[in-house]
Amino acid sequence: MGKSLVIVESPAKAKTINKYLGKDFKVLASMGHIRDLPTNKLGVDIEAEFEPDYAAMPSKRKVISELKSEAKKADSVFLAPDPDREGEAICWHLQHEVIPKDKPVFRVMFNEITKKAVQAAIESPGIVNQNLVDAQQARRILDRLVGYMISPVLWKKVKRGISAGRVQSVALRMIVDREYEILAFVPIEYWTFATQLEGSEKPNFKAKLIKWDGETLRQGNKEAKRTIENAEQAAEIEGILRQSEFKVVAIKRKAKKQNPPPPFTTSKLQQEASRALSFTVKKTMMLAQKLYEGIEIDGEPIGLITYMRTDSMRVSEEAINQVRDFITQEYEDRYLPNQPRRVPQKKNIQDGHEAIRPTHVEFTPQYLSKYLDKDELRLYILIWKRFVASQMAAKEMDETVIEIEAGPGSFEVKGLVTTFPGFTTLYIESGSEKSGEGTGSDLPNLQEGEILKVLELEKNQNHTKPPSRYTEASLVKALEENGIGRPSTYAAIIATIQNRDYVEKRESRFLPTDLGMVVTSLLKDSFPDLMDTKYTARMENRLDDVEAGAVTWKGLLGDFYQGFETNLKDAESNMPNIKRDGLETDIKCESCGSKVVIKTGRYGQFLSCSNYPECTFAKRIKDVDPTTTEMPMLKGMIGKVNEAPEALNKPCPECGHDLVRRHGRYGEFIACSNYPECKYIHKELVGVKCPKDNCEGDIQVRKSRRGKVFYGCTQYPKCDFVSWDKPTGEACPNCAAPTLYEKVRKKETVHYCTNQECKFSRNVEATDSVETAAV
Repeated sequence: MGKSLVIVESPAKAKTINKYLGKDFKVLASMGHIRDLPTNKLGVDIEAEFEPDYAAMPSKRKVISELKSEAKKADSVFLAPDPDREGEAICWHLQHEVIPKDKPVFRVMFNEITKKAVQAAIESPGIVNQNLVDAQQARRILDRLVGYMISPVLWKKVKRGISAGRVQSVALRMIVDREYEILAFVPIEYWTFATQLEGSEKPNFKAKLIKWDGETLRQGNKEAKRTIENAEQAAEIEGILRQSEFKVVAIKRKAKKQNPPPPFTTSKLQQEASRALSFTVKKTMMLAQKLYEGIEIDGEPIGLITYMRTDSMRVSEEAINQVRDFITQEYEDRYLPNQPRRVPQKKNIQDGHEAIRPTHVEFTPQYLSKYLDKDELRLYILIWKRFVASQMAAKEMDETVIEIEAGPGSFEVKGLVTTFPGFTTLYIESGSEKSGEGTGSDLPNLQEGEILKVLELEKNQNHTKPPSRYTEASLVKALEENGIGRPSTYAAIIATIQNRDYVEKRESRFLPTDLGMVVTSLLKDSFPDLMDTKYTARMENRLDDVEAGAVTWKGLLGDFYQGFETNLKDAESNMPNIKRDGLETDIKCESCGSKVVIKTGRYGQFLSCSNYPECTFAKRIKDVDPTTTEMPMLKGMIGKVNEAPEALNKPCPECGHDLVRRHGRYGEFIACSNYPECKYIHKELVGVKCPKDNCEGDIQVRKSRRGKVFYGCTQYPKCDFVSWDKPTGEACPNCAAPTLYEKVRKKETVHYCTNQECKFSRNVEATDSVETAAV
């Protein structure tokens, strides 16, 4: 009997599977896609119903040659790329490019890379799902049409080398629109009252004024029936309260329960890893891929988690039984609910995979700590704890609410006492703990009708806060809620808008660049559908219809192209030519009174007189007074140089005062509000240790005098490590140097080794190239 060939995407996955299948199988890796649309032309025949012109990728010639040779010799071929659209497309391309037409070929899929799952898949193979292939093909061609046909218009009108993307441009618009909301925000003044009270029993406690004359008072950004608008109103209320009797009018007690969160989906894992571990979405997916494909445990590679690209919260019955057995062994009986927890599924999710969970719940983080590196272990802990906690008993609490009457005012204090920790003894979701919850145990045992003594009455002036700029976690959440892209594409979306210089990251928050605002404005006017979140969400649903077989991929593309072609022709004729004529503003020239326009030059955007060359007036955008324009885009480009520090409600680690977000000549930074007495400045860490020998420092993001980002050691000047390119923390696989470095170019991202003798380098495809069409 001859050998069968099994083809997967990555060498790590191949190594793991090879151990499970034995001598009758040979497992090789395709290294991702082997065919794609060509890089030097559109590669789509629009007249022939959008027929794609796929070509073998030049970088995969050696791989293709080896796979062809082995496929020819094998008795049969099993295609085992990841179980999703992208994996199905890889299978389809392998069939057309590598496997002889008369060779038996099978499709095998597994949600987890364990011996049992792999062998079961081989024993029950299927065929390539053409609907999945068509859905991937439709997405790929959509992205190619948008990228290759809009980008030349932007080159001509704005700046050569920039681009547009079907999904990325909508994500960029969300960031730009948020910036406009912040700039247009007008804070509302409101006053609040709190009082320190003493009852018949200790301890003393604090209550808040929540109503006046029966109307709910504003306590924050949320609108309320009544607002204490100014100091005069506050003084009047203060006078009344100081003369009033504070009386307990109601004491309400009730038991509450908090159920555990379900296991992770892809987007929830990305959000939680960003909040709890400060991981980028890209880093989270890279680490999850490693855990899925296999880590060597006692000489045998084992897949430690299930497939990490899923929007399902379903868990197999076998896994539920295993985790319930584990909880029974490790915890008291009351920590295990009587019935397993099963989360109802949403209608619009793709339920092909389980939720993200450990493949072996008995592989505790403590057991795996000697096999995983620091970041792999941190992510595994998050996944393992969340899964085990999801099947544990609810947290039980007693809530006490004391209502206090003081003249026309109503005060309230809430106490929440945990009576049984339940799942929280193992896992607490980042940000789920409400401030002040722990004060419940300090509430005294009062009686209704009791008169209280006022120890202190606090009067505080407040202002409503503008919406926050997006972090990676909040952007992923917004993309998911708006139906933009799919969880597997979020890492690529975020990477692309940064690589195109449309946004920059400051203190982990996204700010649009001048270029990003200009491009967004032009695309919104010329391609209103493409830049509309609802339209983009509907397109995602139509791609799902292709996968379900309800719509043909050619029909979808035909419907899309009708409106797109009209908009494209209009843009070529009517989109403002910023390079030549500029984009008109509402500011008048300081020299001749003509309209001032925004132009794009060698060093970015600037203001110029529309009467050039007769008038040579020009000015840096950042030097313009923001009060002289009502144009949101221009206000955003000017920036709020004198913006007041934003309180972050976090204590300074050195002196305990509040931390604030300030604005300096090089952008935003976080510092202590007690400056200059305390000179603490928060350091933005990359999450990588300094690669220099015998240095215990961490790598932090720094900025040069010209505002350019570079990377240095927190031990400076003791350690002089600096780099323009970001250290990844991944050791070189060729020479074992402590870290590879990441160089981001316009069309690719490269991880390389600085060892001159080694010269290792590799291209990094953003999350399996799901959204890497030429944009």
